[in-house]
Amino acid sequence: MSLPKFIVGMIFALAIVVGWSWIDGVSLGTTLLRVIICAVVIQAGYFAIIYVMVARSAPTPADRLREAERKLNSPEVEGEKLGSARRGLH
Repeated sequence: MSLPKFIVGMIFALAIVVGWSWIDGVSLGTTLLRVIICAVVIQAGYFAIIYVMVARSAPTPADRLREAERKLNSPEVEGEKLGSARRGLH
């Protein structure tokens, strides 16, 4: 799902919560609390979905090629990569 679609959907969902609260006759504070809770739940769900999509995605051919080039270009000394250790002089 693209970000603009998500934002439009979130605005509609929050508008429904506001309408439900208005019909329910609750105070402005309760309406605001409901809207905040709804927004947080929607954001957490969106984050979780995007995280799962990224975690499940297979590496692209460009990613595999880049990883192969890194392995070919990185010299190893005594089983340790030279660029992996950063040591301070102090």
